[in-house]
Amino acid sequence: MSGRPISCAAGFKAAPDPLDPATDDPASWALFLDVDGTLLRFRGRPEDVHLHASLRAILADLYAALGQAVALVSGRTLADLDRIQAPLKLPAAGLHGLERRDADGTIDRGVEGDALDHLRSGLQTFVASHEDLWLEDKGRALAVHYRAAPKLRDVVLEHVRNLCVQEDPDALAVLDGKMVCEVKPRHADKGTAIRTFMAHAPFAGRMPVFLGDDVTDEDGFRAVNALGGLSIRVGRTPAGQVTHADHSLADESAVEAWLERLRRAVSGMT
Repeated sequence: MSGRPISCAAGFKAAPDPLDPATDDPASWALFLDVDGTLLRFRGRPEDVHLHASLRAILADLYAALGQAVALVSGRTLADLDRIQAPLKLPAAGLHGLERRDADGTIDRGVEGDALDHLRSGLQTFVASHEDLWLEDKGRALAVHYRAAPKLRDVVLEHVRNLCVQEDPDALAVLDGKMVCEVKPRHADKGTAIRTFMAHAPFAGRMPVFLGDDVTDEDGFRAVNALGGLSIRVGRTPAGQVTHADHSLADESAVEAWLERLRRAVSGMT
């Protein structure tokens, strides 16, 4: 082994070191990556986030070395994921799997629903009454951001949940994320997106590895665990929250360092 040790959050096993000979064949992995809070630090506005050159180069090399079995799995739209990673165009699942682009470029946007259409106006009215809140309209998902007013978390969650109960509780799911409360169709989640990728080339037959940082990533952790893969949580797990991840990396900087070690392992670099 060479380079600095893998750093992890307290109470977790560190993510396996790709350069350690004891690590099972990293070249056979299928890599799934959340974006915000995992690859990249959170910003005040989602549009301020983008891949920097060194991380983009690492991902491009991994995409080639792993036979294109690298995908972004995010709550962002596909269009936004492409903006962030440009000029790369990795396979991706956007809106928690409501949108998905395969390695061959085929895009699946699933079935449209109208439950959110009725919820949208209620959320717009609610956000307009609180100057520190911001509504992100993703088309097929809605997110109320309260990063500028964290004290409003409970108010936001209660209001959004009440609106969903009034609208269609069987069709809608509320996600309590980091400084954001998101509403999406209940059938879409990151675990389903990963399982769908794993059923098709170039992911099929590989060992899935998923890195995520938030409660919205827990479905993904459960999915890769069931498939015999590696689940890696980035950062601390909030008090009172249970995670299904088996391993950890300390933060976004540790993720980039780990991905660099993976690049060296699968590219034969020393």
